[in-house]
This record gives sequence, structure tokens and C-alpha cells, in this order.
Amino acid sequence: MIAEIGHYALVLALAMTLVQAVAPPLGARLGDGALMALARPAAAAQFLFISAALACLMHAFVVSDFSVVTVADNSHSAKPLLYKFTGTWGNHEGSMLLWVWILAVYGALVAAFGRNLPPRFRAWVLAVQAFVGLGFLVFILATSNPFLRLDPAPFDGRDLNPLLQDPGLAFHPPLLYLGYVGLSTAFSFAVAALIEGRVNAAWARWVRPWTLLSWCALTAGIALGSWWAYYELGWGGYWFWDPVENASFMPWLMATALLHSSIVAEKRDSLKSWTVLLAILGFSLSLLGTFLVRSGVLTSVHSFASDPARGVYILVFLVVVIGGSLTLYAWRAPGMRAGGSFRPLSREGSLLANNLLLAVGCATVFIGTLYPLVLDALAGQKVSVGPPFFESTFVPLMIPLLLMMAAGPLMAWKRAGPGAVLPRLAVPLVCAAAVAAAVAARSGGPWGAVLGMALAGWVAAGVLTELAERIRLFRVPLGESARRLAGLPRAAWAMSIAHLGVAVLVVGTVGAGNWAGEREQVMRPGDSVALAGYDFQLLDIGDVPGPNYLARQGRVRVSDGGEEIALLLPERRHYPVQDTWTTEAAIHTTWLADLYVVVGEDAPGGGTAVRIHHNPLVPWIWIGALVMVAGGAVSLTDRRHRVGAPTRRRAVPATATATAGD
Repeated sequence: MIAEIGHYALVLALAMTLVQAVAPPLGARLGDGALMALARPAAAAQFLFISAALACLMHAFVVSDFSVVTVADNSHSAKPLLYKFTGTWGNHEGSMLLWVWILAVYGALVAAFGRNLPPRFRAWVLAVQAFVGLGFLVFILATSNPFLRLDPAPFDGRDLNPLLQDPGLAFHPPLLYLGYVGLSTAFSFAVAALIEGRVNAAWARWVRPWTLLSWCALTAGIALGSWWAYYELGWGGYWFWDPVENASFMPWLMATALLHSSIVAEKRDSLKSWTVLLAILGFSLSLLGTFLVRSGVLTSVHSFASDPARGVYILVFLVVVIGGSLTLYAWRAPGMRAGGSFRPLSREGSLLANNLLLAVGCATVFIGTLYPLVLDALAGQKVSVGPPFFESTFVPLMIPLLLMMAAGPLMAWKRAGPGAVLPRLAVPLVCAAAVAAAVAARSGGPWGAVLGMALAGWVAAGVLTELAERIRLFRVPLGESARRLAGLPRAAWAMSIAHLGVAVLVVGTVGAGNWAGEREQVMRPGDSVALAGYDFQLLDIGDVPGPNYLARQGRVRVSDGGEEIALLLPERRHYPVQDTWTTEAAIHTTWLADLYVVVGEDAPGGGTAVRIHHNPLVPWIWIGALVMVAGGAVSLTDRRHRVGAPTRRRAVPATATATAGD
């Protein structure tokens, strides 16, 4: 009965979405305030009905209702409760329901907190949001109904993919969806602005907090997925340029560009047309990622094996949404006139360079991801585009981006003469040179690592220099500088925090990519391996039962100079329901490096395959990502993102003034 309630709630949500998609635009055209006002209660009702449907599906998973096809195919009675709960979105049908639920969350938030928006504009924003939801609700009900019944119901289920039975993967999809589904809000604002002809500083201010929220969630989701791949897949790496990884990375690049472009649109009334295009492209890439994951064209640990017919539906919907929005853009964009002009050497110029580099980087990832698929479809040829391509094309583009990250904030708006900029860059330049010299003296290279560390020092020193310039450090009394520091807007703090996070992340990627060490050999109890000054001794290996698996667990003692510093317990787990093995790496972190141990299969002649990694600075990757998210969160608390753009106050009648004066 509960499954039927969930199904009926989805049908009611579809009806509310149809009302939200049709009535407000009609009201905007007719000037009917009542029709436009329907958007807000319709968005709230849509959210409530989809929430009810999601709750019904969660209930079916938690109580192991195997009469529901989705539960029978993706759950098991012996599965731990956490994974029964999160298994709701560990499958195609449930993940699509989560997708439209998050879309409804954003729609309800715009309806609730968008009261400062002009009524016509808000009506169009919510209508565009509803149109996207309408397409996916039809998709769910027609091809991916999560509430289909089985008769007779099986005694037990087929279990969830063991790779997904992990805390990291339990919370990774909701964060990721909160990010790239959230870009639908920026898309809706962009399309509504094109329809209404309203692209100005106020529009840029309205769109920024929604983009910031999406960017924060997407950054956290990508970082969590990277961490999961690092400790769960057992290969010792954190990023493989997998097509599905790229599917979330491309929207992140566009969202990052959109955040910076909207600053120029708000403060200088420039780059308006470009900002609107970025908002459209960001969500378009999110839809592309949805297509890649669910069309069956990719094979990945992250993707869902789906009926190709579902992929055809998403592809058609993708063409309608992207094609329609770009056609509208091509029609309206020529009428957008840029306001303020600026010189190339200015803060606007640096932000434009930032945008171009991010866009070209995104295009590089896009080509490397889709080229093998297009070639296979057109010519039947199988090619593989892997890390070497991306590292040789994308990474070099990030070098000038990092250079601009420190230099741009030190430039003045509109124009910045070299005589004013170069002295401010002296401190970052000295710091970068000092870091390069120290790294070269300690490690001897390679030159790429020296350059990477120098760039991290450049960015960090640039952030601190910009803060010092803001508070006029050493140019006014220290008390005055302290007062200026305390009075800085939160958006300024947010930029500094986020850029410092980038510097920390660069340090982590450079260390992990250039100085990692690895040893792999067959070991028997009592055998030892030396790596990076540490001694790894396999004490024993035996069977350990789990709630729904049996693990082969090794005990590895790690010593430094004869003193034990850690006891690591790597496992190789067997899930009997799906007859699948997974690897659970054991990791000891010193925060400057990770000691990483994986046990493999038993060797034919006796002993066990053991792989040991020493990964310098790799924890800094996720520390840097968390710092970046913290910067975005601080920016979201800035009051300027919670109020509308300033409006001109009406003149007070003279009689009223005189009365007040009396």
C-alpha cells in the first residue's frame, strides 16, 4: 500500500509541476497577478508530493519490501541498516527520484526566498524550473517507475552493488546531485532573464547565491567521491579521469567560471551575455552527465547499467532543453549591451582571462570524454583516452590560471597600470622563488614538482598580500589595520579562504603525483617490506565475518626506526549474494603522507599479494577541498547575497517632510 501511495504522490507531483510550468508564464503574458502567484504554492506542493514519494521508497528499502522491484533488485535483508537507507538512491530508479526531489527543493527555496524578485521574473524562473522537472517526472513515471510490484515477491533481494556499500558512496550522490542539479536554478534565472530582457547588476546578484550553493555542494561531492575511490578501489590513486568523474567535473568548471563572471556583471555591468551563456552551459553539462551515466554508453564503477531506451529519452530531452535555451540566447544576446568598459590589465581583465582558461579547460575535458564515444558510434572504432591526454592538455592550462589567481585580486577595477601592480606582486614572487628553491634543494625535482610547489606558494602569498593591501598593513597603525580586518565583508574573507584552499589542494596533488612510492610482492606472515624509511611487517592473515560478507583481513605492523607507529588492517571482502570481491585499504595518515596497504589474492605457491604505497601530501588534497567549500559557505553568509540589489528610494513629498519635521 505504501508503494502505491508513493506512486500516486508522483502523479500528483506531475500535475502540480504542469500547473507550475503553464500558469505563471500565461499570467506573465496576460499581466494576471493571480496566475503568476500560482507558481509559489505549486512549487511547494510539488516538493511535498515528491518528498512523500521519496519517503515511501525509503520505507520500502528499510523494511526490505521485496515485492517492490527496485528493492528486490538492489537490496538484501542482511544488508546493514545504513545501506538499506542509502540504497534508496544506489540504483537508477531511486537516484532519478532523488534527482527530481533535489530539483523540487531548489524550486521550493526560490519560491520561499525569492520574494525580492519582480513577480513576472519570478514566475518565469519557477516556470522554467518546472519545465525541467516535468521532463524528468514523465521520464520516471514512463520508463523508471521505482514503485513497480513483483508478484509473487521473492524471499530475498539481489543485494546492492558491494562497491556502493560504503559510507563515502552513501553520501556522495546526494552532495553531487545537490551541486549539479542546483545549477538548474542558475539556468532558470538565465532563461527567465533572456525572456524578460532583464540582465543587469540585480540579476547577477540574484543568481550568485544559488550558484554558490551549487558550487559548494559540487566541490564537496567531487572531493568525497575522490576520497572514496582512493580508499575503496585499492589502487592508491584519487582521480583517474573516468568519463563519469569528468561528467561532474565539467559542470564544476563552468560553475567556477560563472561565479567569477557574475562578479563582473554585478560590479561593472560587463560580461552580461557571457555570464548568461555560462549559466546555460553549466546546467547543460549536468544534463549531459545524466545522459552519460544512464544511457548505457559508458562502463564505469559509477554508472548505472540502463535500458538504452531510457538514454534515448534523456538525449531527446537534452536536445530540447539545450537547443531551446541556446536558440533563445542566440536571439536575445545581441541585444545585451555591455555597460562598463575596462582595460585588459585590470581586475575585470583578469576575471575574463580566468573564465577563458576555465572554459578552454572544460572544452578539453569535454573532447577527451566524448571523442571515444563519437568515434565508436560513427566508425565503430574503439579508442581509449586516459590520464596521459588530460594531464598533458588540461594541467598546462591551469598554470596561467594559478598565476592569475594571485595577480587578479591585486589589480584595480577598470584599469591597473603596471607601476601599481608589479610592486604588489613582489612578495608573491619572492615567496614562490623561495618555495621553488627549498623544494629543489630537498627533493632534487622533478621540475614539474618544483613548479607546482612554487605556484602553490605564489597563490598563498598572493592571498595574504591582497589581505594586507585591504587593511593597509604597515601603512596605518596596527590598531587601524585590525579594525579594517574585522570589518572586511564576508565575501572578501570567502575569496581568500577559497583561494588558500586551492593552494593547499595544489600542494597535495603535486606531492602525490611526483613523490609517491609503491612496493608490491607476495608476503607470508613474518615477512617485512621497507618503503620510504618505514618497515611494513605482515603479522598474519585470517577470516573475519561481516554483517553480509566474509573478509580476509591482514594485520600489518608499521615501524619507524624499530618503533611501532601503526597497526593496519587491510581487508579483501567477499559478498556471497552477488559473489563479488571488494578491496578495503588500510590507511595510516601522518597528515604529511599516507601509509597505504592493500591485500590481494592468495598466491598459488603460498603467501598473499600485498601492495604498499607511500603517498606524500595526499591528505592535503581533501583538506584543500574542504577549505574551498568553507570559503564558499562563508560567502553564502554575506548579507548582500540575502537581499535584493539596491533600489532607488522614492522621493518623500515635501508636505510629508514638513509634517515629520514638526
